[in-house]
Amino acid sequence: MSSLRILIARPDRIGDVVLSTAIPREVKREYPDSYVVMLVREQTKDIFLHNPLVNEVITLDENGVEKSFSHLLMEIRSFSFTHAFMLLPNERINWLLFLSSIPNRVGVGHKLYQFLAFTKYVDRKKYIENRHESDYCLDMIRKLGIEPRSIVPEIYLSDAEKQEAENFRRSISSEKKIIGINTTSGGSTANLPLTEYSQLIKKLSAMKNIQVVVTDYNVPEQIENIPGVLFPVKNTSLRKLIKVVATLDILISASTGPMHVAAALKIPTLSVFCPLPACSPNLWGPLGNKSEVILPEANYCSNVCPGDPKKCAFEGAGGINHKNILTSLNKIFPELRINAESIL
Repeated sequence: MSSLRILIARPDRIGDVVLSTAIPREVKREYPDSYVVMLVREQTKDIFLHNPLVNEVITLDENGVEKSFSHLLMEIRSFSFTHAFMLLPNERINWLLFLSSIPNRVGVGHKLYQFLAFTKYVDRKKYIENRHESDYCLDMIRKLGIEPRSIVPEIYLSDAEKQEAENFRRSISSEKKIIGINTTSGGSTANLPLTEYSQLIKKLSAMKNIQVVVTDYNVPEQIENIPGVLFPVKNTSLRKLIKVVATLDILISASTGPMHVAAALKIPTLSVFCPLPACSPNLWGPLGNKSEVILPEANYCSNVCPGDPKKCAFEGAGGINHKNILTSLNKIFPELRINAESIL
């Protein structure tokens, strides 16, 4: 099986794509001569930049425009893949892989179009408690007889990027803790309201031994005028986000893409999470780094939560606010002497 040529399709958000980075590593560990290509959206391709375990990256779109079916078909066919793994059900990709004459194709679930294309599948109908999404992704290569040794994701920096990160830290202060805060989640998960993030940022920014760095691409108006805060990722790129996160002492966020980027870079995280099974840290928590998770109180979901995690802002009795985060942060960095009750 040294002639393995594998295509891994993950047309998804940043966090989901980060959690697929364990697959090339585990394939190459078992079959070092294999040829591994990722099929992703253009906005997430930078996750695999400088990754020595990925031979090439194909994007589904270019400059924000979807590539034509025929263009992608010719591109995929040119690699003569022996195997293809589709980590997210997608009818267009299913037919691309089928018409590319890839003999071994594996998808997720029981979609009719997969059945019609004779695509094998891994079953995701029943979630297993305490099993992580990254481990579910690796079910694909278990079809090859590979039993992964690690489910931890990885993102690689070049030597030049490491130097750039070091220079960024020096430009701030060697005596300050650099605390990253990502305030938005793209509506993908429960998150604090911006008023709470604003309070959090103001209180941390008022401390002389802390530099707050906001890691959002699109910085909300309520945040961008707070004095003393840095916004190095604003209107830039995913690769810029990756390089900035690599400089942090910790990243505070909801369960979202930047949190997984931080984990893959071994940067500590402090994350607010919804405890519902489909959103819980057991399934979506950061992997491979030092991490702390803040959950609402036990009865919050049944008494207060609106029932839809995407609409939940952790407000009300038993929820989560900036004081909960400051209290947790003080436990992580007791030397900073952060006072959750302080008033600016």
